[in-house]
Amino acid sequence: MGNNFQITEDVLASKNMRFVNYLIDLVPQYAIVYGITYLFFYIGEFTGNYTLNNFLAELSTIQNYIYTYTLMLGYYFLMEGLTNKTLGKYVTKTMVVLSNGDKPSFSDILKRSFCRLIPFDGLSFLGVNGKGWHDSISKTYVVDVNKFEERKKSQNEIDQIGILQK
Repeated sequence: MGNNFQITEDVLASKNMRFVNYLIDLVPQYAIVYGITYLFFYIGEFTGNYTLNNFLAELSTIQNYIYTYTLMLGYYFLMEGLTNKTLGKYVTKTMVVLSNGDKPSFSDILKRSFCRLIPFDGLSFLGVNGKGWHDSISKTYVVDVNKFEERKKSQNEIDQIGILQK
């Protein structure tokens, strides 16, 4: 990306898009949690070894939260780390970028993912700019891909003015 490129509010995803992302991303998260739970159940039924079933059934409330949130963090970390998007972001045509428009590093995404554990992170979107704490702390932005690409193209054209072509 050019050194002059900076994310501005006009390319950010709207609060509505962000909310739709959240709702859509609940589906694969629940599917993963319940899928693994049922997988353990079927493995137990098939093998006659109910160790995994018993492990999940005997989790305390705290352990259950740790199990569930670990899977949730894994979902966000893998999806955003590999593609800059989650399933919700694919549907709404949004993605995660840094302030200069570059792809965030895995450490940026890891920080972003862990910040989702902050209590009331979801309420942090109620502010004026609609930016969540997991965005602010990790210094990442969720942008509307179409607006972002158009702005990037315009900036590139401006950067090319005055450069001699060989």
